[in-house]
Order: sequence, then structure tokens, then C-alpha cells
Amino acid sequence: MPRFPQHGGCFCGDIRYVLNEDPLTLYACHCTDCQRQTGSSFVLTMTARREAVEIVEGELLEYSIELPDGRRKIGRFCGRCSTRILGVPARFPTLVNLRPGTLDDTSWVSPIGHIWTRSAQPWIRIPDDALSFARQPDDFMVLVRAWKERTT
Repeated sequence: MPRFPQHGGCFCGDIRYVLNEDPLTLYACHCTDCQRQTGSSFVLTMTARREAVEIVEGELLEYSIELPDGRRKIGRFCGRCSTRILGVPARFPTLVNLRPGTLDDTSWVSPIGHIWTRSAQPWIRIPDDALSFARQPDDFMVLVRAWKERTT
């Protein structure tokens, strides 16, 4: 298990942050929104309490977009290099979804589960020991409990 605090930042170095405590969970999302937004096959999401993430250098810019189906996506990023640092879940304003690839030490970053696997790329192989959900889990807390109970 990692020690906290953990430090991170953007590609160009203008943004630096500190994650002061163990996140609530870490999972891979294979939904088509995440694929389109990142230009990748999935995105790693590290959900943490908002108070646990402290921006110590620079200022994040924010985007907010309403999708055609009415959902709102809010993200914060570096204005110089456009690295997305975190997202703000509209339904849970006390949480943030940190992009764990922006941590300085990613050696401990391993998703506890995979969501929206029904839209995963066909070459993706979900580990047998990972939680897997075809869509959004009915109870998000299953990912939180599994992260808390992990042994690695």
C-alpha cells in the first residue's frame, strides 16, 4: 500500500497537487464517453474526497459541458498543457475523480474493478480477480468496499 501524501502534477509542471489520503476507490471505465473524451480505450478514475486533494502550485481551469442527454460533465485541467487533473461528479460535489496517471508515483495504481465493460474494446482483457460490470454498478459502494478491503 502506498504512503500518503502522494504528489502529482500536469505534463508541463505548472500544476502540482497533493493527495493527502488513500482514495475511496480506483477503477477503469470503458464507457464511450470516456473513450471519446480521452481518445483512448478506457480511463482510470481514482475517486477521492475533495478535501483530500490539495492544489499546491498553479491554478486549474474548468470546463463544464452538458451532453445531449442532459448529463453534465465538469473537469479541471492545466491551461498551458491541457492535462486533465480531475473531474467533479455532478451528483457528488464532495468528491473528485482524480486522473491517477498524473501522480508522480504510479507504481501502486491498479484498478479494483472495471465498469461499462459492454463497450470495452474487444482486445481488452479484464483480470479474473477484478470486479466487472457491464454498465454502471447499481451500488457504487461495492467499488469503495472492494478498494478498502484490498490487500495489495
